[in-house]
Amino acid sequence: MSTISTEILPSSPAAKDDWDAFVLAHPSATPYHLFAWGTAIEKAYGHTFNPLTARQNDKLVGVLPLVHMKFPPLLNELVALPFCDVGNCLALDTEKETKLLTETMTQGGRFKTKNIQLRGALLQPVNSQTDFAQMETNKVRMLLCLPESSELLFNNFTSKLRSQIRKAKKNGVSFRWAHDDGIEPFYSVFSENMHDLGSPVHSKSFFKAIVENYGDRARIGLTDFNGKTIGAGLVLSTNKQMSIPWASTLRQFNRLAPNMLLYWNCLKFAADSGKTVFDFGRSTEGEGTFRFKKQWGAAAHPLPWYSSPSEIFQETKNKKYLRRETLEMLWRKLPKPIVNYIGPHIRKYINL
Repeated sequence: MSTISTEILPSSPAAKDDWDAFVLAHPSATPYHLFAWGTAIEKAYGHTFNPLTARQNDKLVGVLPLVHMKFPPLLNELVALPFCDVGNCLALDTEKETKLLTETMTQGGRFKTKNIQLRGALLQPVNSQTDFAQMETNKVRMLLCLPESSELLFNNFTSKLRSQIRKAKKNGVSFRWAHDDGIEPFYSVFSENMHDLGSPVHSKSFFKAIVENYGDRARIGLTDFNGKTIGAGLVLSTNKQMSIPWASTLRQFNRLAPNMLLYWNCLKFAADSGKTVFDFGRSTEGEGTFRFKKQWGAAAHPLPWYSSPSEIFQETKNKKYLRRETLEMLWRKLPKPIVNYIGPHIRKYINL
């Protein structure tokens, strides 16, 4: 009878190739499961990347990407994965998944963590894993199944949506693709948008690390108007899926519809390069971002997150909302140079 062993996979080029080959062959994999995501977090923020693997007869049969986030005495947790929607266990069957989840708890005890989070569906019902409980997030994942070409995709859009895409072009907005040369204009738009939203911004070094580690699997889309970048998005890809974890436009130019041109070109590239799924990211049903993603044809899919020990929310939703609203208002009032300096130092410890 063959046995299943679990191990901590070292962060090395050889380990990366083995890991990524398994991820790219797994039907539930996302771009965040690639070795590059954990490596970028470790390089930019110093959080330890602890990728777990399950092997059977020396063959990789399961992976679980864990990141150890620690800021004594306030923070000590393992997350799979921080700063994205999905980072769940990928295994060939429930037996391998159970081994990885058991090892996750062992790692939690080793690091004396206060909490372990898993983001994304498990193969087995959560009630069979007593160490984990499902969190209440009220979030869904917006996914669009892509046709074989962008022409088919465009023809499937409503006339209103096609008109909005054309509107941006008529208004003089142009689109271009970039790689590492797009980080500066991307960050200029992104950081300003985060300030407007009242939220701490990720560091520029984090995006540099992502683009560097993902290589050709990362792209930055930019929309320009009169020589100025007014919209930007970063997309990541597996062989069959493309995700857009961040996209922003400058509010004063929204009347020109740069976001429509931005998303259309991302979808166009995804369809024409053989992707079958476009991941718009998580949303709350009924809210503005949910409706924006739905108009493209994206459908809501469950996005379960799990926590161990069971994370209990002591505050009511109203109290949490009011506190967040107050903090966002105060953050927006701070000068941009200040928030762009201190924001990344705060953001690196917020796992969302």
